[in-house]
Amino acid sequence: MIQQTVTAGDHKNLLKLIKNYKTPSIRSSLWQIANTFLPYVGLWILMIYAIQISYWLVIPLVIIAAGLTARLFIIFHDCGHGAFFKSKLANDVVGIFLGILTFTPYYRWHHAHLIHHRTAGNLDKRGIGDVWTLTVDEFNALSKKRQHWYRLYRNPIVMFLIGAPLMFLVSNRFTRKDFSRKERLSVYFTNLGLLVLLLGLSLLVGFKTFLLIQLPITYLASAGGVFLFYVQHQFPDVHWYRDEEWDYSKVAITGASYLKLPRVLQWFSGNIGFHHIHHLSSKIPNYKLERCHNENKPFQQVVPVKLLDSFYTLNLRLWDEKRQQLVSFSEAGV
Repeated sequence: MIQQTVTAGDHKNLLKLIKNYKTPSIRSSLWQIANTFLPYVGLWILMIYAIQISYWLVIPLVIIAAGLTARLFIIFHDCGHGAFFKSKLANDVVGIFLGILTFTPYYRWHHAHLIHHRTAGNLDKRGIGDVWTLTVDEFNALSKKRQHWYRLYRNPIVMFLIGAPLMFLVSNRFTRKDFSRKERLSVYFTNLGLLVLLLGLSLLVGFKTFLLIQLPITYLASAGGVFLFYVQHQFPDVHWYRDEEWDYSKVAITGASYLKLPRVLQWFSGNIGFHHIHHLSSKIPNYKLERCHNENKPFQQVVPVKLLDSFYTLNLRLWDEKRQQLVSFSEAGV
């Protein structure tokens, strides 16, 4: 598999393969906005009418709307990387607007996310924009109380079904002392936008109707989105490195997964399963990731993580530096 056989020099050569995919297409970008945002608005209208008949009619529409929300988040994500439009202004305007729809402050989230790209797979620079992962030795050095907290955090129910919605609905609403002025303003502006959205739709359809539609959409989208992010860097063949061995291009292939999803889920997730290519260059628009993968044989050698395999990764909780792999608590003997 490429994760085990490609050297650092070979990884540098992979960077040459992606040059022709970095330029965004205004036509493709506008089409992706249209085929995502317009159906999202259409579903909202359908749900407003359907809820007056029966909430059971709303449930399948909510699931689809949550998928479209995840796709809107990928566009938001590309805008922050400056990958969706050539114009910085266009990226920022669209990104800020979609940040309101996805409950995420644009500048704050992307500040942390860019740090994630610079430190992914680096054992000495964990803690910002990633999933909290301890080494076996670090876990053993913790007090029993902190070990219990870590076990609780890594529990899938807590991480995805409780933590993910709380992060988007609650945590994203607040600033911290270490935020820059730009990040603080981003949080405030997003909150203001959400307030306007809440008040506007509540006046039109009622506060209860708004909550009965918006909350389950956000809940499902956030849980699914965090799961996708988790699998992209927590999988059986992942490699993590100490700072002196860390190399950006190398860790893109060995530290980020190729999550092979069924076609419909690939569409809703905006091709983010081609995460190994995205980490090689965040400037590639999501709609060019698959073509980049299919047109270059070295990328096709990456062993994919399939959907069923991704659930196995939930059992992997600690990095074992001796075995150089993620392991479960039982495998670590703790």
